[in-house]
Amino acid sequence: MFTGLVEEVGSLRGVSSGGEMMVLSIAAKRIMGDLKIGDSVAVNGVCLTATSISEGHFTVDVMPQTYRHTTLKELRAGSRLNLERAMAAGGRFGGHIVQGHVDGTGIIRGMKRDQNAVVIEIVPDRAELFKFIIPKGSITIDGISLTVVQAAGSSFTVSIIPHTLGETVLGYKHAGDSVNLECDVLGKYVDHLLHYGSTPAGEGRSESKISSEFLAANGFL
Repeated sequence: MFTGLVEEVGSLRGVSSGGEMMVLSIAAKRIMGDLKIGDSVAVNGVCLTATSISEGHFTVDVMPQTYRHTTLKELRAGSRLNLERAMAAGGRFGGHIVQGHVDGTGIIRGMKRDQNAVVIEIVPDRAELFKFIIPKGSITIDGISLTVVQAAGSSFTVSIIPHTLGETVLGYKHAGDSVNLECDVLGKYVDHLLHYGSTPAGEGRSESKISSEFLAANGFL
């Protein structure tokens, strides 16, 4: 589990690929101190596993499923990467619950300054993600825990303070660039419970007793 608080911006040393698989060699400093083989690292919001560690860099494998559904396939040597180690038990929880399981990608439609902040407008690749994207709700963009400002039509916006812009890859992004999106896990669990058992008969799911009426009657809505 991660918090969405980026520890450092690393860089891609090199890519070894074949078909829809990749091995990424990533240069880093801050996270290398106690990183071990087998540890989880969020790379631009994607949970990956350190497979080898050398002085100043480590490697991770990217399997076809991850390749197909994230922006990692667009990386090139020199690309900057948001990096966060998995949260330690007893650590300070400063962001929100982030799994590193990308729900979709998005395209930056525009970036505009609003006094000391930068407002970024993003168009998700799948419209169905909007049921999890709500104003003042949490969303993870390239591994960064952010708060949704507005969500309307085909896009949503987030507002970035100068510190976040300067300490993450968003400071290097422009209109037209793609980002990884992970919606709030709590909303995904609620949606799953509400719709569990609604699949056609014979698929092995029992009928769910959870409904919007049940949640309302018990004070959850």
